[in-house]
Amino acid sequence: MSLLEVRGLTVAFGDQVVVDNVSFSLDGGGRMAIIGESGSGKTLTALSVIGLAPETATVTGSVVFGGEELLGRADRALSKVRGEDIAMVFQNPQTSLNPLMRVGKQVAEPLRRHHGMDRRAALAAAVELCGRVGLPDPARTVRAFPHQLSGGQRQRIGIAIALACQPAMLIADEPTTALDVTVQAEVLAVLAELVAAGDGASTALLFITHDVALVPAVADHLLVMRSGAIVESGPVAALVDDPQHDYTKQLLAAARKTALR
Repeated sequence: MSLLEVRGLTVAFGDQVVVDNVSFSLDGGGRMAIIGESGSGKTLTALSVIGLAPETATVTGSVVFGGEELLGRADRALSKVRGEDIAMVFQNPQTSLNPLMRVGKQVAEPLRRHHGMDRRAALAAAVELCGRVGLPDPARTVRAFPHQLSGGQRQRIGIAIALACQPAMLIADEPTTALDVTVQAEVLAVLAELVAAGDGASTALLFITHDVALVPAVADHLLVMRSGAIVESGPVAALVDDPQHDYTKQLLAAARKTALR
């Protein structure tokens, strides 16, 4: 059985359908990317999977995670799944981190909430996690506030928070969009290494991006979304070498043109 089974996922705002009958599955330890331009529905798909779609949205279909249906579950039940079983790295760490809380406390929070660690043990674990994501002088970094860190460092904190409880699945929503090219590569390398290095089974990854050039570094299967629907899917290598849909061809051509600049 797949870790995640999404069937007929449809999201609408009134009469406007923005995610249209999306279906896919992700095995434990799998690496899947969803690409598409802004407004294609990829982020809303990911948010709907974990029950974070806007309250004004009507979400139908089926989202089965670990053999249990998530759609329709109470938010209290979903909040236990989020962070412990499924975690998310958001696009902009500047807005996803609490500006008034030291980053160490933010990394430690899911460990205290989901694993019942006391404050001292959780903070010690936070220092270790900050080291694992490549932050310099972790014992000092945990005492910093978000504004005292660079964009790349803040995103590493976001990854540390997401992976603190060793979730079965990680959703990374455009995690390098706000970073320069060099830092992008560093953060992607950290992400790919850490999801593969969990204790026991590795963490499954659902990677959301508009940049197809980033996909081979983190994923082995690709979904291409346009106007709320999946227009092509398959192994990354096959789609890169021989895309069938015109939209996939356009995305690849744009990526190659950017690489030549």
